[in-house]
Amino acid sequence: MADVLQWDELDDRAVDTARVLAADAVEKVGNGHPGTAISLAPVSYLLHQKVMRHDPVDADWIGRDRFILSVGHSSLTQYVQLYLGGYGLELSDLESLRTWGSKTPGHPEYGHTAGVEITTGPLGQGLASAVGFAYAARYERGLFDPEAAPGASPFDHFIYVVAGDGDLQEGVTAEASSLAGHQELGNLIAIYDSNQISIEDDTDISFSEDVAQRYAAYGWQVLEVDWKRTGAYVEDVAELHRAILEAQAETAKPSLIILKTIIGWPSPGKQNTGGIHGSKLGAEELAGLKTALGFDPEQHFAVAPEVIAHTRGAVERGAAKRAAWQQGFDAWAAANPERKALLDRLEAGELPAEALAVLPEFEPGTSLATRAASGKTLAALGPVLPELWGGSADLAGSNNTTIPGAPSFVPAAHSTSTWQGDPYGRVLHFGIREHAMGAILNGIQLHGRTRSYGGTFLIFSDYMRPAVRLAALMNVPSIFVWTHDSIALGEDGPTHQPIEQLATLRAIPNLAIVRPADANETAVAWHEILTRHGGPTGIALTRQNVPVLPRDGEFASAEQASAGVRRGAYILADSPTGVLDVILVATGSEVQLAVEARERLAADGVGARVVSAPSLEWFAEQDAAYREHVLPAAVAARVSVEAGLALGWERLVGDLGRSVSIEHFGASADYETLFREFGITTDAVVDAARASIAAVAAQREGGAR
Repeated sequence: MADVLQWDELDDRAVDTARVLAADAVEKVGNGHPGTAISLAPVSYLLHQKVMRHDPVDADWIGRDRFILSVGHSSLTQYVQLYLGGYGLELSDLESLRTWGSKTPGHPEYGHTAGVEITTGPLGQGLASAVGFAYAARYERGLFDPEAAPGASPFDHFIYVVAGDGDLQEGVTAEASSLAGHQELGNLIAIYDSNQISIEDDTDISFSEDVAQRYAAYGWQVLEVDWKRTGAYVEDVAELHRAILEAQAETAKPSLIILKTIIGWPSPGKQNTGGIHGSKLGAEELAGLKTALGFDPEQHFAVAPEVIAHTRGAVERGAAKRAAWQQGFDAWAAANPERKALLDRLEAGELPAEALAVLPEFEPGTSLATRAASGKTLAALGPVLPELWGGSADLAGSNNTTIPGAPSFVPAAHSTSTWQGDPYGRVLHFGIREHAMGAILNGIQLHGRTRSYGGTFLIFSDYMRPAVRLAALMNVPSIFVWTHDSIALGEDGPTHQPIEQLATLRAIPNLAIVRPADANETAVAWHEILTRHGGPTGIALTRQNVPVLPRDGEFASAEQASAGVRRGAYILADSPTGVLDVILVATGSEVQLAVEARERLAADGVGARVVSAPSLEWFAEQDAAYREHVLPAAVAARVSVEAGLALGWERLVGDLGRSVSIEHFGASADYETLFREFGITTDAVVDAARASIAAVAAQREGGAR
């Protein structure tokens, strides 16, 4: 970015054109959020046309700066600039705002509109995820070009965020901003549009804290640009530009630029009111705005040819910046062939062959908690997958999420007697900030191709749910490690024992839940998760030891089980009687109960098949023939076995099936007692199997009559 801002009358005209386009678009569709888009037009224009390094022809260029519109309701703040800058949006797209099939949905959607880096709308998520973008930018620099001087690497760039009062009020931004300051993320620059208006009008009714002092306490550089300070409203773009330069120069702190604006300015009657925040201006007010800006009130979506020619110059400027960057990148690639090969592999979404070869194998007949098996798997994968990094929300020892011997991702000044910090380390410490952890993981995945993960107890997935849902909506491969996955966590009691979490997480479209039965399933599941690049995954792991299941004889072989885990469900052990009377479908630690029940039933001449189903979502992806092979429709007697709600299992077990489950909160006791008292037992599985068989027989008998 040039130190001296070049700004002329055409730039003013382009900004005013952006305001009018935003107002016209909302007026045409009849709903939306015009106010912020009108008053932030000069801010967004400054960033897109004068500040950011980007290439409108290639929205995914890895050398670009990132722009995150945390005030996602003001989507036109971004859409209009994408149109003016030549990203592929045209006037017709603005005219189709918020309508079926348009490229301009109500809130920006990742993967839907070129130039949109992240889906925003739920307030706070954009700013919180931007912290993840900044994490990723630093980690990727450490992978590919750690020796370069600051600002000299092709992997150096900035993360720009536009946030509003609502973002600053949401708790997730407090969590994430605290981490950003702690991490000294100098590549993160947030512009806070402090217009003090929300849907309920003046924010003084609910928001009176000193944001500047709060962010200074977090360790941010705080700058202020007040366009109202003289008593008259003056959009001093040059002052904002100087503040951005100052933010760029601060490399040891993230920067918050507090920009004092008037929402909807210069709309004559509705500026500075809640009435312009979330509804169209109305014909009279719209005409007044256009008149104030020197536009013809009778014209709609009017763009002067000289204005669009001027703003589309962003394409040529982007090409020039791209060419200059490419020279540095090519020099880096020539000097670092191994790192270039790593980058190419990550861009291709490939795993090295070693990732499969190093997976640990666990001896059948032994016993190990799946959380411990997960830790051993991560320890094995770490040396061959430099792109793999992660940690937990202050539960590293419980989640087993630490890659042994790896330094922590934190400035060295924050090292402790337990953890050695390194700005390019790979062990993440989120503190007790589960919601921010989820958002940061999403930001990391959106930024580049590394693979990160974050752990906590399954019960605390509730704190993460908004970020988890957004990961699924965006189809990004965030990885959530959730341990202590049932009442078997024991004595901590019902506040910590998940009951409904598995069912409610499975209700999120495009989220895969993986609950492996034993250590070997856990290792294979991790490899499969890392091969997938669409949609997030939550892996649910036990606190307590579970047996490593047999993998030979009448049980599935190691190869069959491995393939079955990848397909979500498989026949672990078939009926030993030659007749298939009932199918027992189980997940996680309860698979062992199904195995024991199979033996008990066989002693009475009842043939039971045990299906281990680590991921119902992966199983649903399989073709009909495979699903019929595992769960033949002709066998209506079925039992699901899972230490959680039965909700959702009816789709697999049917009306005649039964579920061994828990339909109430837990209690404080050792896990053996809890399983016995709450009926998560082999006896319960046997009884459920007999009940389902009887129900099938009764139906057949009734049908015969």
